[in-house]
Amino acid sequence: MLRGGNEAVRLNKVLPRINAPAESGLSHGQARERLDNGYSNSKPDSAEKTVGQIFKDNILTYFNGLIVVLAICIIAVGGEASQLAFMPIIFINTAVGIMQELRSKKMLSKLSFISAPKATVIRDRERLEIPSDETVLDDIVIFGPGQQIYADAIVVDGECQVNEALVTGESDEITKTAGDTLLSGSFIISGGCSARLNKVGRDSFVAQLMLEAKKTKNKLSSGMVSALRKLIMVIGIIIVPLGLMMLLRQVGVTRADDALLRTIAAIIGMLPNGLFMLVSVTLTVSVLRLAKRKTLIQDRNCVETLARVDVFCVDKTGTITENEMEVKGAALLCWDKFDSDKVNALMADYAGNMNADNETMVAVHAYFGTDARRRARRVLPFSSAVKYSGLSFGPDESYMLGAPERILGSQYPSHKEAIEHYSAQGYRVLLLAHYSGELDGKLDDRRVLPIALIMLSNRVREGAPGTVKYFAEQGVKIIVISGDNPVTVSQIAREAGIEGAERFVDAAQLQTDKQIKRAVLEYTVFGRVTPDQKRKLVRALKGAGHTVAMTGDGVNDVLALKDANCSIAMASGSEVASQVADIVLLDSDFASMPSIVMEGRRVINNIESCATLYMSKNFSALFFSIFMVIVAGELFPLWPSQYMAYEMFFIGIPSYFLALQSNTNIVRGRFITNVFRGALPAGLTVFAVWALVYFMYGSPIPEFIGDSVVASDISTIVSLVIAFVGLLLMVKLCIPLNKIKIAVSVCMTLVYVISVAMFGGTVFSIEPIALEKIFMTIVFCAACIPLMLVLTLIFQGKKGLGVK
Repeated sequence: MLRGGNEAVRLNKVLPRINAPAESGLSHGQARERLDNGYSNSKPDSAEKTVGQIFKDNILTYFNGLIVVLAICIIAVGGEASQLAFMPIIFINTAVGIMQELRSKKMLSKLSFISAPKATVIRDRERLEIPSDETVLDDIVIFGPGQQIYADAIVVDGECQVNEALVTGESDEITKTAGDTLLSGSFIISGGCSARLNKVGRDSFVAQLMLEAKKTKNKLSSGMVSALRKLIMVIGIIIVPLGLMMLLRQVGVTRADDALLRTIAAIIGMLPNGLFMLVSVTLTVSVLRLAKRKTLIQDRNCVETLARVDVFCVDKTGTITENEMEVKGAALLCWDKFDSDKVNALMADYAGNMNADNETMVAVHAYFGTDARRRARRVLPFSSAVKYSGLSFGPDESYMLGAPERILGSQYPSHKEAIEHYSAQGYRVLLLAHYSGELDGKLDDRRVLPIALIMLSNRVREGAPGTVKYFAEQGVKIIVISGDNPVTVSQIAREAGIEGAERFVDAAQLQTDKQIKRAVLEYTVFGRVTPDQKRKLVRALKGAGHTVAMTGDGVNDVLALKDANCSIAMASGSEVASQVADIVLLDSDFASMPSIVMEGRRVINNIESCATLYMSKNFSALFFSIFMVIVAGELFPLWPSQYMAYEMFFIGIPSYFLALQSNTNIVRGRFITNVFRGALPAGLTVFAVWALVYFMYGSPIPEFIGDSVVASDISTIVSLVIAFVGLLLMVKLCIPLNKIKIAVSVCMTLVYVISVAMFGGTVFSIEPIALEKIFMTIVFCAACIPLMLVLTLIFQGKKGLGVK
């Protein structure tokens, strides 16, 4: 049995629980005994794949096995080395897959919901600071404001406010007193306590979350990657029975070794060799490009997802505005009892007695100072449940600071005009009020005396309006989700240029899921939103058919970030939010988003073009094979090596140049549908020409062809026609042309011609043919141009020809 989660530490003996006094804690001897016997708070065993498993899963795949079998067959029948030219691509593809998973493993190994490296413990009446993973079961530990709880514990002394949003979904700060449980992974918002560690290591609540989070599962893939995997699966199912039927049909018309080699050529032709490697390399290059722009991509598939986003949920503070708040002034409401000097003095007392554990209180401290004249008898920390904090100096002298509508209650209509006057100017408005009663959490608004309105503001980020304008032009709707007053948020959204910012709602009015689902279709600005409501808003948008991205920087954003299609965290915010998010903006600047979206569009559009090149070859081979099995029963027209020149110079090499070109067009349609519509015209063109050659070969042939056309001539003619169609498709996909695309097209054509002329017979099995057959090949190539144009118009319309 393991307690600490370390495989090398096993229980030597079962130790009894120790109820040590809070003031003395465990003795050093007791702590050492627990540490030696596996009762420490060490991290749990990883559920990640081992390095060996990663190598095994990438090498021992269905397609790698198939390729190895094909290679063995070629060697067994004495095939030439050139027939094995497809093998390096498979090796490279496997190596890339292994490197990707090793990189993911390294990233996952850093994943931890626990960010506190140190712990304060009481041992033998001494207060010690030690690494949190050296604490042991039954240790007495001290927790303070802002600290993350690193093991499950039971409070033994003191009182604190805890935020458990990360681990339980509970959005409110919860008061914990003696006897209450503290869950690992939650945060101390205010106050402090002594606690006894009750569950440590792999037994703790957060350890179970970590084990689940670290399980290497196939996260919901992007549309592009998922579609490619499904396509490969379908091809894998088809090629085996089709290959066997082809082999049986060909054995009857040629030697067994020739039949086997040509069948292997057909199977290789139907495999999109190198396509996954291209996708991997392209996504990796995108990650490196974005890294130079201070953007950390933690899930490469999210680059595509973000490019397809049509709704962007953003927070006001930290996204549209700067994080830092500043007090702009105070407006008196009770002139007869409080003047400006009294309000300033009262706020100084308030600030001096209240911890600066949030941005609002930091701003209050900076503006009013912390030179308190007197100490409060009771402090009520801020709670998102009631939206205010409070101080008590005596039985009938208490003060509150917080959301006006929550403090005033039934009095709010009397002051609504003044409050909304400042809110409409973009200020966050807080109410300072006197309360003639005890601060026991049960507010009686009849005892509230409004004193002053405190105005705070966040400056709109310099790049926010430009970013908002960009998304509006791209058809992406921006929704603002904030915990602030909706009137204030609406004004800030207007300043940032967000379309529909005047349509706002107080989320406190949205009590049911049905109301939330209706609201996401009607409003642009949501104020007073709780963390749980953020998640429900994201789910409602996804349920309405939208692809949703969300930004966040706090623990209270984690629930919604995990549910969004693409999550973006600000590095300046919570470490936990950054761990959960797909993308982390290292400069915490929302203005970086357009460049990420454009990078995603470049990736999708260019890979779609490159996939079209690969699939055109697959379609032609598939059509050849089916035709042979059903109709012809003759030899497959190509050898394995004859595919390589075409695949190398008109698919493989140019695809890497095309994949890195600029392309910021809006992503439209489904990836696999677009690829099929682009590849089918080329595949059908090649098949039509080969069918024509086949029927001419088996029937009286015009005089210009000559007396006979041998099988090797057919292979050469077909391989040259395929290369020409590949060139046509490559040029079409290069539209609109630029210098690089023109250079690639010209260079690949010249290299192909030179390579075939010099190494055609020895490397690519493309034998010389007579002059009249060269003329016949030219005629067929010329016929491909109008045929491919017609098929493109049928499958893609005028846009397929580059006509808008």
